[in-house]
Amino acid sequence: MEKTSFFQDVWDVARLIPKGRATSYGAIARYLGGKMSARMVGWAMAAASTQKGIPAWRVVNSVGVLTASARFETPTKMQELLEKEGVVVKDNKIVDFKEKFWDPGAEL
Repeated sequence: MEKTSFFQDVWDVARLIPKGRATSYGAIARYLGGKMSARMVGWAMAAASTQKGIPAWRVVNSVGVLTASARFETPTKMQELLEKEGVVVKDNKIVDFKEKFWDPGAEL
């Protein structure tokens, strides 16, 4: 069995988030078995800019706030990408986060 890094595991899960949906750092951490590793998921998502095909804009904090927006090429890019997929964002937060929430533990 090939051993992968935690970052790679996070990116693999992030690639599975459907368009128009979002998940949280904590949900990915729980899915990967490290419920206390949400911060590490955040670090992995911050490093995702060096990887192709990772929809980092679909990963937000536990209440739907776009906490990583500063990591994108412009301060509004994360919101723009979410809105392009039909996700409504107001005041840097996903409006209907409970409806848009994708739980990898339940859906994979």
